[in-house]
Amino acid sequence: MCSVAEVVFNTALTGYQESLTDPSYSGQILVQTTPMIGNTGVNPTDEESAGVRVAGFVVHELARRHSNYRADSDLSAYLARSGVLGIQGIDTRALTRVLRSGGVMAGALTDDPKIEDADLVARAQLAPSMEGQNLAAGAGCSGAAAWEGAPTAWDPAAPGDGPTVLALDCGAKTNIYRNLTNRGCRVIAAAHDTPARDIISRFERGEIQGVFISNGPGDPAAVSATVRTLRELMAHEPAIPMFGICLGHQLLSLAIGARTYKLPFGHRGANQPVREEATGRVEITSQNHGFAVDADSVAAAGGVVTHVHLNDGTVAGFRVEGRPVFSVQFHPEASPGPHDSVGLFDAFVALMRSGVGV
Repeated sequence: MCSVAEVVFNTALTGYQESLTDPSYSGQILVQTTPMIGNTGVNPTDEESAGVRVAGFVVHELARRHSNYRADSDLSAYLARSGVLGIQGIDTRALTRVLRSGGVMAGALTDDPKIEDADLVARAQLAPSMEGQNLAAGAGCSGAAAWEGAPTAWDPAAPGDGPTVLALDCGAKTNIYRNLTNRGCRVIAAAHDTPARDIISRFERGEIQGVFISNGPGDPAAVSATVRTLRELMAHEPAIPMFGICLGHQLLSLAIGARTYKLPFGHRGANQPVREEATGRVEITSQNHGFAVDADSVAAAGGVVTHVHLNDGTVAGFRVEGRPVFSVQFHPEASPGPHDSVGLFDAFVALMRSGVGV
């Protein structure tokens, strides 16, 4: 077996199973900066999608024994069942420094001793860039169906008595839908390229009260069908409430006429500081993205920056003036955390109930 993909790093101390199953990592080899990984094993509850999505997994030391009351398997067996290569014995902190200095780059990972090192380097050099790739097409669902998830223990609100949300699934994490159903919402997951006319007709018939645009992998500029859909939805009267996370944030920015660009090494981890501009409040957030929204283009397109990443000043959130549309680059639904920004789901529910611009 040989896997060739973009190599990225994540600095989180916990949550490796959530990262492995996050569709946003599709087409990427994930490096875990934390030295020891696998000590809590794996379990079905912590999966963010139906299986492992990374192209490969790199750790410094794999825990020789896992210990957690919820675990039903160890990490190594989990990857083997998924057909995904993992490697240990790598100085992942040194590798992280290389990626921070030179930017993310393609890498090759194999378990075949017959493949020469020079051949692996050549394969990595020939790997296509992440720029220009529409990976959302293969990461999300292909049709439209109600999401039948259950509320999580920390928020026992019964689902079904609140607004109905149509979620454009570009590779959505399960915990996003859990957070919506926890707040009484009914979630209908739909393909990322669902035509605007289908969504508008549902909205006009009162079948849905808002649209959510999910996270996902790849270059947002390549997901042109979703951008066209969002542009048409934003022109509708009465206004349709919309909320985007991560890739959804980038797609909404493109829909209003802003620009996106590739970051040198992205933001991936559970310790990313973000400032809310209206209040000055600083929140610690979980993030996983390799592209960002150009701040000047947001302002020129009529958007208002609401959140700023404090490490590099990039746009971490924006809203559309006078419209019930907003988005964030980070993950308020993050599992195992942090949960500083989870109130954004409450804001979206309130927006769907009122329809008034944020």
